[in-house]
Amino acid sequence: MSSRIDAAYEYCREITRREASSFYYGFLLLPPAQRRAIYSAYAFARQCDDLADGDLPRDEAERALDGARDALDRSLAGDPDGPVFEALGRTIERYDVPLQHFIDLIDGVRTDLTVSRYATFTDLRAYCYRVASSVGLISIEIFGYSGGQRSRQYATDLGIALQLTNILRDVAEDADRGRVYLPQEEVEWFGYSDAELLERKVTPEFRRLIAYQVHRAREFYASGRRLLPHLPVRARACVGVMTGIYSSILDEIERRPSVIFRRRVGPGTGKKLALAGRELVRSVVR
Repeated sequence: MSSRIDAAYEYCREITRREASSFYYGFLLLPPAQRRAIYSAYAFARQCDDLADGDLPRDEAERALDGARDALDRSLAGDPDGPVFEALGRTIERYDVPLQHFIDLIDGVRTDLTVSRYATFTDLRAYCYRVASSVGLISIEIFGYSGGQRSRQYATDLGIALQLTNILRDVAEDADRGRVYLPQEEVEWFGYSDAELLERKVTPEFRRLIAYQVHRAREFYASGRRLLPHLPVRARACVGVMTGIYSSILDEIERRPSVIFRRRVGPGTGKKLALAGRELVRSVVR
């Protein structure tokens, strides 16, 4: 049994290493048991996300997401469907992670099958909660934390900050899929348009629109960073690394908004390692 569980966690680790290079460097700072647990949660999130972004027809993707929801229940009943659910079931039981967070994640991913525009930020924020804050709330259950509901709100806000950064970084890639996550009313406020975005036009209006999005994301980071003192030392370092990496992405977009139409923004391996070392030291001396 032990070798099967070990193999399941290793399978999840490999998915995380391959698909989440930015998060992976933060996860390496966690104690081994928590690191394995986080790998299983990320692998589950990755599998769900791939169903929405893959080539499956909508009805097949819907059925596959329904299957993921059923597989969650089966994994907790001792009948896991493959290595990800084998590991995830153990993680949920060991850390008593509320099942609702995983359900929220599935529901958020399901939204991508039917919704390609968000009228207001209120609508977008609800989406961000489901696809990103849910992962943050899962993570702090694994890490352990003090501060109760206040810390859960900080984790929620940090998840939104990370997702807003993803949205800015992936504007071009999402547009190629026919999706525009920038709130439609804000695009209009700044005198820009969907058509111009899809044509990747860089105008003064575009620059002002992106500056506004960056400013909002920074406000959520400011709240999310308040989580750090409520985490154990190594979890604090882990979250600090992820926050630092994503903040650096936001910095680059702020300096050169047009970069989001040219390439995927992100720091190199050297910078990620440097951030990991810096945050580990900071977490100890805080």
